[in-house]
Amino acid sequence: MTKVAVALSGGIDSAVVAALLLEQGYEVLGITGKMTCSEDSETVIFNAKKVADKLGVKHYVCDVSKKFHDKVIKYFENSYQKGETPNPCVMCNKYIKWGDLFDFAINELGVDYIATGHYAKIKRDGDIFKLYPACDELKDQLYFLCTLSQEHLSKTLFPLSDYKKSEVKMFAEKYDLPPKSAKESQDICFIKPPLTTKKYLNNVFSMQKGSFVEKATGKVLGSHDGYWQYTVGQRKGIGIAAPYPLYVLEICADTNTVYVGSKDELAIKSLNLGNVAWAYSLEATTFEALVKIRYNMKPVRANITVSENVKIEFLESVSALAPGQACVIYDKNDGHLLGAGFI
Repeated sequence: MTKVAVALSGGIDSAVVAALLLEQGYEVLGITGKMTCSEDSETVIFNAKKVADKLGVKHYVCDVSKKFHDKVIKYFENSYQKGETPNPCVMCNKYIKWGDLFDFAINELGVDYIATGHYAKIKRDGDIFKLYPACDELKDQLYFLCTLSQEHLSKTLFPLSDYKKSEVKMFAEKYDLPPKSAKESQDICFIKPPLTTKKYLNNVFSMQKGSFVEKATGKVLGSHDGYWQYTVGQRKGIGIAAPYPLYVLEICADTNTVYVGSKDELAIKSLNLGNVAWAYSLEATTFEALVKIRYNMKPVRANITVSENVKIEFLESVSALAPGQACVIYDKNDGHLLGAGFI
């Protein structure tokens, strides 16, 4: 019997994954990462165990708190300190879920596959495993899975790939799973309400006065309490009266300066990307593809040239290129993942 470890978070998606796999005849066990040494993390473990107990499967806890602190939380803080906009979910998937948890499940528990509640689809094409968008476009998480290797994809199952979120909720009711009425999880799991990202960062960094500078003229327009409170492309929260709407164009951490200007000044036509990790070996060195420079945007067409670096030339200008964000490249025909790098 094929043995699968389901990454149980205590939420609806992973609980339904475990129930579906059991129904399909797999031998299922649950694993949960202890992300932090906190009451919140203990609650996650408790809720995950409730799901495992309800389904009658063994449940294992893997303490990944040190790795999570070093590779996700510190990365998050350090990125903002450098004036960048981080992708903590991408790093968590890379170092935690398909890092320590994957290794624990495959090497120590001896499972054949790991399964998660992510909305994405894996298809095999000969000897190559390709990652495709899920059928639920509103929940598609391909962007956050951009660092998965061929080894990871060959040993991963995404049972929710063909379901809408509404159907998953119906499955939770059908199986009478403990989290059937749970709310959606938030983006940054280690920042809990009422704490916001801004408040969290203000607790990490000492607030200090800096300047808003109009990039086109060099004119100082006002002051702020710390550059880390802003990100490229931001409009709300600047709080400066001007003849035109102001957007954050650039952040200089060294001088605590936030450069602002018009929306038109955010537009770019090309970028060079270093250290691109390709999902599999590509034969072509020049091709057209679809590209995202942040998660919450529609992919746009671009010409890709692969040499020492990867040059991306957009067919139409894009806005708000934020250092630190993942730039993800997709096949123009069917949308499967080709590769990714960080801006």
